[in-house]
Amino acid sequence: MSAARLFLAADLAAGLEAPFDEAQAHYLRHVLRRPDGAPLLLFNGRDGEWRATLGHRGKKAAVALVGERTRVQESEPDLWLCFAPVKRARIDYIAEKATELGVSVLQPVLTQHTAVERVNVARLTANAVEAAEQTERLSVPEVREPIELGRLLEAWPAERRLLMCDETGGGPPIGDVLAGLDEAARAAPWAIVIGPEGGFAEAELAALRRRESVVSVGLGPRILRADTAALAALACWQALVGDWRRPTPRLAADYRASKVTF
Repeated sequence: MSAARLFLAADLAAGLEAPFDEAQAHYLRHVLRRPDGAPLLLFNGRDGEWRATLGHRGKKAAVALVGERTRVQESEPDLWLCFAPVKRARIDYIAEKATELGVSVLQPVLTQHTAVERVNVARLTANAVEAAEQTERLSVPEVREPIELGRLLEAWPAERRLLMCDETGGGPPIGDVLAGLDEAARAAPWAIVIGPEGGFAEAELAALRRRESVVSVGLGPRILRADTAALAALACWQALVGDWRRPTPRLAADYRASKVTF
């Protein structure tokens, strides 16, 4: 039987009995229809990934009986994605794909031209968890409450570089900028900020450009939708600065054979 791969907030270590929440217990029992003793792969963002077996406890409860560790927790890029909220299906898509692309924080940002101001943080978190489970990621990005751009900049950490995707054509090509970074800049924490469909207001652009930590870049000759721009910028950053420069790890054959794709 293939192993279901799940995020579990509890601590993980050999010999522990880690409880599932009610929703996960229902999912395992009634959706995946996994019996007692079914194999699992678990991760919590702290302790790496572990083999486990499922143990049902009554009609609604379930636990994981933790066995051996399959992967140690590795360092990941410290990369935030700050983005103006878009319509529901597309914001779900951003959360899913940004998780696959390795962001550590998803930060919705309210701007003058933002068309959608209400964000379902719980839903985005669920999308991020599911994406991490499916893609062998060992962590889940933090999804933060929406914040106005001005307030975000006021509290901006001085050490964090901010890559601003400038739809006005005011920035040099993103590839040239990232390829030219020195080692100190590559090692710094970063964020990428993407404006709304209508673009940043002039005052917002001016506020961003005044900040010493902001690096303005262009994303090519075509106008990109906000979700496309976010993923294009993330892919460029990972390829030239992030962990795409590392060799792809080769997992054991029995590990891959044990995975299930939902």
